Amino acid sequence: MKPGGERSADASSASSVFGDSRGRGVRAPILCFLSLLVFHLPAAELTEQETEGRQFAAQLCSLRPETNSTFNGILQIRSKGQRAEIPITGKIVVTESDWRTTYETHPGTNDQIGESFTVISNGTNHYEVSQSNAVRQLQPAELFIPFAGSDFWLVDLGLDFLHWPAQRMLKKELRRGQGCGVLESSSGQADSPAYSRVVSWVDLDTGGIVHADAYDAHGKRLKEFEPKEFRKINGRWEVQEMEISNVQTKSRTTLRFNLNPHPPVEK
Repeated sequence: MKPGGERSADASSASSVFGDSRGRGVRAPILCFLSLLVFHLPAAELTEQETEGRQFAAQLCSLRPETNSTFNGILQIRSKGQRAEIPITGKIVVTESDWRTTYETHPGTNDQIGESFTVISNGTNHYEVSQSNAVRQLQPAELFIPFAGSDFWLVDLGLDFLHWPAQRMLKKELRRGQGCGVLESSSGQADSPAYSRVVSWVDLDTGGIVHADAYDAHGKRLKEFEPKEFRKINGRWEVQEMEISNVQTKSRTTLRFNLNPHPPVEK
């Protein structure tokens, strides 16, 4: 069964964070450049795959949330025979000039000191992390660190790979029953701290990420991501559960959303 329906305005839904989930995928969050010019390479130097890839990436990234919203969920971490559950909360705040997506944990849960990660988007992205009330701005190279000790790194939550200079549309094929564009995002850095490239299967109808694989600097697969469960809320399909696995360390983290309604947050 293919989820369908109009885009949800439910403030607490997973689509508030990861976009419309009408297909079996998660639409790229609203964190990307709005113009192909940001890649800073003349179109004459691009192959057909690169041109199509950049156009596709720009299309995915040109999404802006319509309203403020809040969300909450649980990170379920499995690593080296150990299990942990960490509640998270978050919000999206939209202004005329930008929009901010924040993920937050709170002190005292499974030895958490409490931290928050914020993505500020206004055509280019800026990143902030806060621990013990100390706020620090991050550069993209600093995003390869876990959020709350999970397999979701900051670069994953921000989908920063859509900002990388090289984007190629490799092919179009079926994945999990959906017609997908296969987008390869490359960092262009031989000394990348973790990911050298990310390959994403993106639903051509909804822009939902059906599957994604991240590769390390040696070209070996490091992580894989998939949405796992959906739930129909008010006639609309929403992502209820997504999972990211580190295939090298054999660890796995599931992010399960609470899809009960919550009121929009104030600006």
